Amino acid sequence: MDAIATHHAAVALWRGCTARLLELVGRHGAHPARTVVLLPYAQLMPVARRFWAERVPSGFAPRFETTLSFSRGLGFAPGEHDISFGMADDLLLARGWLEQAGLGGRADALAGRLVELAWQLAPLAAARPPAQRAQWAAEARGHAAAGLEAGVLQLEAALARIAVEWAAASSYATDALLAPALLESLDLLVILQGFQAEPMTQALVDVLGDKAAVLPLAKEARLGTVLLHAASDAADEAERAAACVARHLDAGRAPVGLVATDRVLTRRIRALLGERGVRIRDETGWKLSTTRAAAQVVAVLRACAWDAGSDDVIDWLKHAPAVPPARVLALERRVRRSGQRRWAALQPQDWDGSEPVQQLAQQVAQWRERMGESRPLAQWLAGLQALLVDAGQWQRLQNDSAGERVIESLRLDAAADGDASGAMRQAGRRLPLQEFTHWVNEVLEAESFVPEHTGDEEVVILPFSQVLGRALAALVLPGCDEMRLPASPEPPGPWTSAQRRGLGLPSREALEAVQRSMWRQALQVPHCDLLWRTSDSNGEPLLPSPLVQLLQLRGGARAADDPRRPRWLGPKPSARPMPVATLLPVSQLSASAYDDLRRCPYRFFAMRQLGLKEAQELDGELGKRDFGTWLHAALSGFHERLRETGEPPGAGRTRLMDEAARDALQAERIDESEFLPFGAGWPGVRDAYLAWFARHEAVGAAFAHAESDHEVELGGVKLMGRIDRIDTAADGSAWVMDYKTESLQATRERMKQPLEDTQLAFYAALLGQDQLQAAYLNISERGEVTAVVHAQVMEARVLMLDAIRGELRRIAEGVPLPALGEGRSCEFCAARGVCRRDFWSE
Repeated sequence: MDAIATHHAAVALWRGCTARLLELVGRHGAHPARTVVLLPYAQLMPVARRFWAERVPSGFAPRFETTLSFSRGLGFAPGEHDISFGMADDLLLARGWLEQAGLGGRADALAGRLVELAWQLAPLAAARPPAQRAQWAAEARGHAAAGLEAGVLQLEAALARIAVEWAAASSYATDALLAPALLESLDLLVILQGFQAEPMTQALVDVLGDKAAVLPLAKEARLGTVLLHAASDAADEAERAAACVARHLDAGRAPVGLVATDRVLTRRIRALLGERGVRIRDETGWKLSTTRAAAQVVAVLRACAWDAGSDDVIDWLKHAPAVPPARVLALERRVRRSGQRRWAALQPQDWDGSEPVQQLAQQVAQWRERMGESRPLAQWLAGLQALLVDAGQWQRLQNDSAGERVIESLRLDAAADGDASGAMRQAGRRLPLQEFTHWVNEVLEAESFVPEHTGDEEVVILPFSQVLGRALAALVLPGCDEMRLPASPEPPGPWTSAQRRGLGLPSREALEAVQRSMWRQALQVPHCDLLWRTSDSNGEPLLPSPLVQLLQLRGGARAADDPRRPRWLGPKPSARPMPVATLLPVSQLSASAYDDLRRCPYRFFAMRQLGLKEAQELDGELGKRDFGTWLHAALSGFHERLRETGEPPGAGRTRLMDEAARDALQAERIDESEFLPFGAGWPGVRDAYLAWFARHEAVGAAFAHAESDHEVELGGVKLMGRIDRIDTAADGSAWVMDYKTESLQATRERMKQPLEDTQLAFYAALLGQDQLQAAYLNISERGEVTAVVHAQVMEARVLMLDAIRGELRRIAEGVPLPALGEGRSCEFCAARGVCRRDFWSE
């Protein structure tokens, strides 16, 4: 035996089971080699063999199997239309059943649900011998749609009926277990029954009669030491659970069982234990779709869709070893400069000037074209495998354990060998890329990845149902709150109570009894820690599970101290950055750059002198900035047309503005469907602007220039900028305007202290005229146009130029550029992560 104490309840349980098994073999006169012992789950097989070897160290031993392993050893291969319990095959079969029922148009949404229903009914159908399966189907048809007569439930009723027909028409690996030839070869079948009887084991008992015996594995025993831990939230619960495990290991109690009641919580606990170097065997794993390998395969398909986003394609290329990273970055800069969200909207001129970028864009076009047309599934698999090879990702998948699982689940290994058609029963089904991608996502979501283990684990992560019969020195059970561990668990699937009763599916009451049995077995482990959180992710209070509350009322447990060990760490404050930029001379300055300097010197240092830039997002929805960019282009185009035509106020100007608006959409390459929320308000904006412009002309003003570039020298520094609009006033002086699509209140706030405004003063400095006027022209989406005049622009220009000279002189002299960390500008500053504002010690 190992280091587990001999008084352990599991040890006593197995020794008792072995003694009863020997008694049964002797009573029936059975030969051990012709005796089969069926266990509730596979992890108990080595445990049962070990205790048999302890009791009978020499001679023959029974075959310790599960129903699944026993039937698989008989060489069954599913037929063309049989349920295989593999998502890759069964999803395609489900599509076929839905098409026969006239529901093929909804296959993407319904195929997964149909597979779920069929898998739940399959054990019931498999428990009948093949000759009696038609009778089972006749009985089940009447119950499948019970209570679903209402018109709104017709779809649910149809799925239930199809699931019955599919389950009844299938053959199963367990059919061989009910065959007379196999049953005659057995002297004795012993079923070590877990928390509930399986339909198949009950069928075997009925067929074998006296040659079968049932031994319940679960036994009542005294409770171990049970400690209760109430955590504040999910993070606190994960930390406490990891600390409980570590405490047991430090005390020499191993292996420790960690029950996986919540997938996310379990991953957190595993990560915390991994930092300590704890050896873990994970028997539950996690969804294959959450692995890096699966994400890389899905990224390929997402990038090849006809409407793929530019970010999707760039993301794929960044994970393709065959593409040089520097070339991908150069391509990304071009794409972000263009501002195109959809890859298909990019034009050849977007790649001009760089031959490597052009070559990469052409290669991407060829790859995407290869994945464009509908084709049979076998050809999709071969095409995907070939594309992964060309992109350099295939070898990476083969070298990764999760990648190997992805290859196996999607049958990509057969595609690599040129035998994709023979590897899948539905390989000839023709699919467009969208349906193929949906199939891949469903398969990866349904399959699990269980990492390999060395066999010398200290911690075992296991399902709650598999605590039974495990030789654990301690058990940590997190997630014992009212949501994750209810007294009466929700039955799986959409079946109603009437359907479950008629079909023979486990009722809610039966599932509740099973859960209470699992709970009692967990409490019999010598040392058991129960943890729950007192609030959910939204801050709403959570109660402990009713099972925990009942345990508290009976006095079977006690509250525990915080198992975490405090560590005292010396303070290491982050100082406010104070860079000196004498080696980064300022050669040019724009209005926005100077505004950065005034708001925060460090921001100017990082964004302007170091040249750090925030990558633009491409896949976001159109926002205020996009509307403002388009409006600038539309107004510029309108005034250029108006200059050429001289159109007087009236319907002609309305037509010119509409034409300019359409041309601006094309020039900015904005999808009209995405622009609809702003386009709906365009008539109001247009009419309000034309009314304001008519009043503007009435006082003698005239449009002169739009989007014009200007520059001027100031002490060796070039001041430069683009002015939205310059008009000519009645007296011939310039009238500088800057469009604003922000709220009118925000624009007026700029003028509360006119001498503090820099933008219009900077534009006035660029023009260099002795007299000019300046204003912000606020254009609201609600159809209001208001000019907010800067009455002191000339005075502000003088003060600003003096301030610029002084600031540049101090930078050249080595005066530090501190991060101010004040005001609203910090809230959305792109340099906040560089200056570490959130970590300063004031």
